[in-house]
Amino acid sequence: MNRQTKEKLAGYIFFAFALSSVLAVVLISIFIFAGSVPAIKETGLAAFIFGTVWKPAAAVPSYGIASMITGSLLITLGAVLVGVPVGVFSAVFLAYFCPARLHRIIDPAVQLLAGIPSVIYGFFGLVVIIPFVRNHFGGNGNSILTASILLGIMILPTIISVSQPAICAVPKAYYEGALALGATKEQAVFKVVLPAAKSGVMAAVVLGIGRSIGETMAVQMVAGNQPRITFDVTKGIRTMTANIVLEMAEAADLHRSFLIATGAVLFVFILVINALLFMLKRRINNEN
Repeated sequence: MNRQTKEKLAGYIFFAFALSSVLAVVLISIFIFAGSVPAIKETGLAAFIFGTVWKPAAAVPSYGIASMITGSLLITLGAVLVGVPVGVFSAVFLAYFCPARLHRIIDPAVQLLAGIPSVIYGFFGLVVIIPFVRNHFGGNGNSILTASILLGIMILPTIISVSQPAICAVPKAYYEGALALGATKEQAVFKVVLPAAKSGVMAAVVLGIGRSIGETMAVQMVAGNQPRITFDVTKGIRTMTANIVLEMAEAADLHRSFLIATGAVLFVFILVINALLFMLKRRINNEN
């Protein structure tokens, strides 16, 4: 087999792998949206998304997921408020301020955080965060605040591991030029280097949002799982992911279709987040 034939064969193999990824997404999309059709036909899309009552076992069942959508958004917002500042500042510290000996300890520890199973985070939330929130903020501890803190911790590895290479990729000439003009080290990093790395940092933030909105097990263990709309962070709520995992095992027929439709709404949320990331990166690249 000559070199040209080998290159063509390798190209076909790589194309097949790429096509399989696209095919997997298409098949998942078909399954989710096809399974949602009976539910949407039963109540209509508006009643399903904006309905505030979820009682599938009632004499007259109600299937409204507005409370779960609100719960997912509130917990994701809380996780972003907790995790993004800590993650970005940690990435800056590792890139420019961390001593080499300490870096060799912190960097593997961050990677280890990414490998911890969700259920272990959930146990940590049950044993540590719930009592802390209950004692200092009130309520029974199973709340929006607890889930937000826990998810903020869980998205740290994503934000740090994506932000740090983006910050390190900024040419050293930017940093050295700022120092040469009289800026302090902190001014050079936060006013020159970090803005130059904003595309990568924003990508880290959006990936963190996607990670938090799709989390299931840990949130189920600490959020309280009450399907209601509330903006009191000391009260419990239910997310879309928790709703699916709590009821799918016993669901059948129309109930099952509504749970699949909940997954379809979550899938659309993730698609919108990815689309926003793509548009944001393109806009930042055009500005640069």
